[in-house]
Amino acid sequence: MDMRQALERLCTCTAPSGFEAPAAAVAAELLRPLVDEVSVDRMGNVLGVRRCGKEGAPRLLLDAHLDEIGLLVTGVEDGFLRFRSIGGVDPRMLPGRELVVLTDPPRRGIVTCPAGGEADKSIPLSELFVDVGLSQTEAERAVPVGTPMVYRGGCFALGEDQMCGKSMDDRSCFVTLLRAAELLRDRELDVDLYLLGSTREEVSGAGATVGTWAVQPDFCVAVDVTHGKTPDGPADKAFAIGGGPAIGVGPNMTRWMTDRMLAKAKERQIPYQLEVMSGHTGTNGWEMQISREGVATSVLSLPLKYMHSPIEVLSLADMEQVAALLAAFTEGLGKEAARRGENCWSACVRLTPCPAGRTRCAPSSWRRWSHTQTGCGWTLWAT
Repeated sequence: MDMRQALERLCTCTAPSGFEAPAAAVAAELLRPLVDEVSVDRMGNVLGVRRCGKEGAPRLLLDAHLDEIGLLVTGVEDGFLRFRSIGGVDPRMLPGRELVVLTDPPRRGIVTCPAGGEADKSIPLSELFVDVGLSQTEAERAVPVGTPMVYRGGCFALGEDQMCGKSMDDRSCFVTLLRAAELLRDRELDVDLYLLGSTREEVSGAGATVGTWAVQPDFCVAVDVTHGKTPDGPADKAFAIGGGPAIGVGPNMTRWMTDRMLAKAKERQIPYQLEVMSGHTGTNGWEMQISREGVATSVLSLPLKYMHSPIEVLSLADMEQVAALLAAFTEGLGKEAARRGENCWSACVRLTPCPAGRTRCAPSSWRRWSHTQTGCGWTLWAT
């Protein structure tokens, strides 16, 4: 696949948190040729599944979110729009920026540049407005309260390997999921592979919460961006553009999953960096990990300069390496999990086949599980 073209299509979409439908439609279209089935749930999540054909196979869920940060209209004052942020908007990015106001049809807007003020301080959102070139009456009629707005633009080449634009966070990582699925297209798998383009990560993680609950995976990998190195940034909290994916290491990642990610990178000679995550990872990995009775979790990140700005920058080579590592991690995962006595839990259990064709496991202290969706039941024995 042409990752550059896929990235351009997705990043051109205007899809802030809670309004992801345009990006979801493109994501579903790109995903459909690579999987057996594609669906969109009530939260707007796009989910594709490639089944391995083995009865009772464990499930691997790979996630990248589709939403972007944005703004939300809260009122009109003298024809200018007041607003609040959707997600982590940096106020320093706003004065003088061109916006797309998502009315029907969409219209352009410009964030005002207030006169005066201190040059070395950002202007609070409460002191900024959006100019849409309308009178008070016209603006009230054309732009209802609750209308979302996003940075205007798509993405473009920056040098030979890098791409620049808005909403690379995290649509670039969804493109790596597509590329990983393409790399695995002719490979035999021992897990059912689920690819999730989740919604609302920038505001709550609700999309990943719902999507993970629905899939009931045994393993999951959250694929998101991390801060890329720049001369003015902290060297110990940023990662080299072109240095390969950053593998998350910390207490909220399942250790054997992290070890496998590292081993596969070394085995396939994929360059990588280590990202120490001592607490909350700031990704959907948190929501996925605590779904239902818990899910074995890994976090893989793509270095990105100028995060949450309209000029985010990444390396296409890094994207290819993220995809290659995801593909390598997926192959043979079921076999390794079985060898380790892992399924969705560290506890080793054995179970009778489920009449509904589903296989699950649970802590050894549990003796029986009732399948709530089909009404069937099966017995679990601790080994």
